[in-house]
Amino acid sequence: MSNEMVIHQSAPLVPYQDMERMAAVIAQSGLFGVKNPTQALALMLLAQAEGMHPVTAARDYHIIGTRPSMKADTMLARFQFSGGKVEWTAYTEKEVTGVFSHPASPNKVPVTWTIEQANKIVQEVWADNPGGGRTKVKQKITDKDVWKHYPRAMLRARVISEGIRTVYPGVLSGMYTPEEETDPHEVQGEAETSGPNTAPPPPPEEIARDYDAEISQFNDKTALRTWLAEQRKANGWKPDHPVYSTLKAACAERAQAIDADAAKLAEGQAADDFDAGLGPVKDLGEPA
Repeated sequence: MSNEMVIHQSAPLVPYQDMERMAAVIAQSGLFGVKNPTQALALMLLAQAEGMHPVTAARDYHIIGTRPSMKADTMLARFQFSGGKVEWTAYTEKEVTGVFSHPASPNKVPVTWTIEQANKIVQEVWADNPGGGRTKVKQKITDKDVWKHYPRAMLRARVISEGIRTVYPGVLSGMYTPEEETDPHEVQGEAETSGPNTAPPPPPEEIARDYDAEISQFNDKTALRTWLAEQRKANGWKPDHPVYSTLKAACAERAQAIDADAAKLAEGQAADDFDAGLGPVKDLGEPA
């Protein structure tokens, strides 16, 4: 298999007018980091150009700043669909390592990301000056809340992107993950500056909130239900609000996964109890 861009099986073409209506709904939902229908429509056109249904753009992509980015899970799914494999040899909050291989690449490639590596990445962000105005300051990416709360998921996303980009880059279509994008964004705090920033500041950039990543961290249904109620209250969502309905469906899916994991654990424990209840079993040749 040659190292070329992966083209998925073509989905039926969706008329432009229908995509415009869908883009308006996606932007109204507030999910996926899409801030307006124009951004949503651009992603949908991109998805259709790749032979996929336009709605998959909302599932597979984020808009960070002004650039489209591809979710790490989408990258991994495309990589595996094209024949790629990854073996996770370390998966902690301090280090994540994956060994990547693909039929188009002769060698297996280990890729590691650690918190120490992430601590060395600094980006410029906007901060308010005490005397008025704003200026840019430097901040470690690990100072972000998402890194503090989900370090393992963030390290995993970096490993996936670097590993696939190294072994089989054609599957990514030149995309980076949202975790790799470093657009300036709004922060609070003081900054060292020679004086007030008199130039009109640029509008702050929104940070795309990855609800999927947050939901996937829950292993307790009660805590998940409490989190969903808190999101509804904090955002003032009504029961029929499209964002709340989407989150509710995602939480229900996660709850089913939690039940399935619990059932597997219970099944394993029951088997252990059964074996223990048998007691020592003598060989057939031994006297009773």
